[in-house]
Amino acid sequence: MPADDERIGERFQQQTGYSRQTLGGWHLDWDHRPGDHKDYPDTQHLELPAPQRDDGPGLWSVLQRRRSVRRYDERSISAAELGQVLWAADGRTAEAGDLALRTAPSAGGLYPIETYVAIHDVTDISPGVWHYDVRRHRLDLVTGGDVRMPTAHAALDQPIAATSAAVFLWSAVFERTLWKYRQRGFRYMYMEAGHLAQNVALAAVATGLGTCQIAAIYDDEANALVGADGTSESVLYMSTLARPAGRPAAG
Repeated sequence: MPADDERIGERFQQQTGYSRQTLGGWHLDWDHRPGDHKDYPDTQHLELPAPQRDDGPGLWSVLQRRRSVRRYDERSISAAELGQVLWAADGRTAEAGDLALRTAPSAGGLYPIETYVAIHDVTDISPGVWHYDVRRHRLDLVTGGDVRMPTAHAALDQPIAATSAAVFLWSAVFERTLWKYRQRGFRYMYMEAGHLAQNVALAAVATGLGTCQIAAIYDDEANALVGADGTSESVLYMSTLARPAGRPAAG
């Protein structure tokens, strides 16, 4: 029989389950509800070009053309292209009181997922790891410098994380969702990282770019890239972004 830690996935599924017999209510501490986004007030900021919000390619055509892309052109991508894909991933679409509604759904409107980008080759953006400020549509510098190799190492040593123009890293700030949904919230956070990754995959196609989603990661190395402690916040998912080899730039 496998040891308990070899069946942790099964135990996670069972122990976060709901049933009519066992599901009870609990008190929400509204005075200590976690915020829905991170701020980096004391670092370098980079305003992104305003995203296109309509008149793009048809959804059905984009779905038809979506593929995982693992061979990339050496040309840079633009800040406008990156900004468009960032907004599509989880960008602000409207305001509802203090809540910034976004392109991707979130259980309870709690938005536990944070978006970071390892910049390798994007025009007008210096290399390094940047955080996407959802509310201001800008990038905040986390750490500067060439991070191609650390990013590839974090992605289970996959070269595509070094040869792409940029790599998205999605982390979950656990307490935002656990505050309301307790242990079942872990299910929701993994789903929500998937929502953002799919948005990126489709937006990339619409922008003339390509992606490959990466779930095989060394957690501690990915966390080190974005400054997450692995306990209160941890990277769940990654995705490359680049111009596909042999495909002309979008006009």
